[in-house]
Amino acid sequence: MKITCIAVGKIKEKYYTEAVKEYARRLSRYCKLDIIELPDEKTPDGAGMAEEAAILKREGERILKAVREDAYVIALAIKGRALDSVEFSHRLEQLGTGGRSHIAFVIGGSLGLSPAVLERADESVSFSRMTFPHQLMRVILLEQVYRSFRIMKGEPYHK
Repeated sequence: MKITCIAVGKIKEKYYTEAVKEYARRLSRYCKLDIIELPDEKTPDGAGMAEEAAILKREGERILKAVREDAYVIALAIKGRALDSVEFSHRLEQLGTGGRSHIAFVIGGSLGLSPAVLERADESVSFSRMTFPHQLMRVILLEQVYRSFRIMKGEPYHK
């Protein structure tokens, strides 16, 4: 299985970078992982709705250019379907056994994801109703994908 993480924004903090590298190393036993990091748009303080919509549109265009046609796209969105770790694992397994060999997860920038990206997505998943920094969300996503493969394989993993 191929997993692609398309994320808006650069990770600046070393501790996040190290965590991403660690989960990428662990995942190499189970899948081919690609991480595509796209530039974010700076949102000025006090930006109006029109300016925020324009920023989301530009980021969304970059995301859509990075999405391969054969990818099954899962958008990470607060309004997405909430799953626990076992349900998430079963969902990835269902996709794999159903012939979906390439899954692309999309993490938006500080304003979230554009309507065009959400429309392109095959499904949306919420990891929480809380908002997380996109850098941390990348770590959380990779940890959950790793946990999912461990669950699929019947390998021990802390609960």
